[in-house]
Amino acid sequence: MPRDEARVESPPTERSGSRPLRLVLGKRSRKWSALVVALIVAGAGIAAWQMTERGRSAAKYRAEPARLGNVTQFVSANGTLNPVVLVNVGTQVSGTVKKLHVDFNDHVRAGQVMLELDPALLDAQVRQDEASVVNAQATLELALANEARSQTLWNQDSIAKQALDTAIQTRKSSEAQLALAQAQLAKDRTNLDYSVIRSPVSGVVVNRTVDVGQTVAASFQTPTLFQIAQDLSKMQIDSSFAEADIGGIKTGLPVQFTVDAFPDRTFAAKVRQVRLNATTQQNVVTYDVVVAVDNPDQSLMPGMTAYVNVQIAHREAVLVVPNAALRFRPANAAEAATHGKAEPPAESRAGTVYVVDADRLRAVPVRLGITDGRVTEIVSGELKAGESVAVGAQEAGVDTTPSTLRLRPF
Repeated sequence: MPRDEARVESPPTERSGSRPLRLVLGKRSRKWSALVVALIVAGAGIAAWQMTERGRSAAKYRAEPARLGNVTQFVSANGTLNPVVLVNVGTQVSGTVKKLHVDFNDHVRAGQVMLELDPALLDAQVRQDEASVVNAQATLELALANEARSQTLWNQDSIAKQALDTAIQTRKSSEAQLALAQAQLAKDRTNLDYSVIRSPVSGVVVNRTVDVGQTVAASFQTPTLFQIAQDLSKMQIDSSFAEADIGGIKTGLPVQFTVDAFPDRTFAAKVRQVRLNATTQQNVVTYDVVVAVDNPDQSLMPGMTAYVNVQIAHREAVLVVPNAALRFRPANAAEAATHGKAEPPAESRAGTVYVVDADRLRAVPVRLGITDGRVTEIVSGELKAGESVAVGAQEAGVDTTPSTLRLRPF
């Protein structure tokens, strides 16, 4: 048994020492792995947080890109369509309407009979004048005979010189009376002719103000019986523009207008005249602008209300932003960093847009050009095409973008 006990050997020293070394190395590897995993998780968390914050920042604002585009600026006003030449046909004599030969919308020629007044009184006056002429002629004949006899007697020294002078004066007076009677006859014959109303021009009857049996009196003011539009294929719009807009309106500028009768149709025209005479009503100064209109199909009618837009400026391929971007202001102005010049040039129209970056707004002062009511031209500034500009705040699904609704002027 002792021998057997002596055979029992202890484990080798190397083996007894190698097991703890592997245990230490394994523990260290696990610690480093845990540290790396923790770092990866932390990095992913930070990245996710940053992305979330960026998403939240971007979601707070509604943005649209600045872009290159065309801008056309108009000034607007209302006007009335009228014929270029509108002739008021009246009467120079009084009387009762006996016959009507034309009506509304009738085409008439120059010299055509339109209306006849009752000529009874005028005809009687003419006959009276004719009798006066005959009487004056008889008186003149007697005066001529008396003058001839007086001349013969004067030559024979049978009468005094005064008697001859009286005969001569009577003859001259009779000649004057005859001339007066003839002039009165010519006048009354002309008035008789005026009882027949004729068209002074060729055109279309657009208005008639009398009926058969109506009495018209031409005393101090000539009454208007008809209105004739000389040519409805050429019309004009008489409009009034505010003094703030009149500076940009020049003769020959293109015009677009619409009428209520054809809401889906836009008509083209041109500015024909800017009248210098101003009209002031309730301290508001306006100027009359006459717009020339071609109306070949005569679909436009006199008296229609026209909504006039005069094109005063046009730009192509320029940098533009929505007008909502110029009206937008962040709730907390301190969170918007200013970029570029603090102020545009003093002589320009100033504006500020807010560019949406990853996690903040960047205020960019700009110089503004023309606008069409929806977008505005950017003349200068450090804004670039493609950059997103804030046009409104958006919180909890509610869009607070400023409205760009435009109403048609009245």
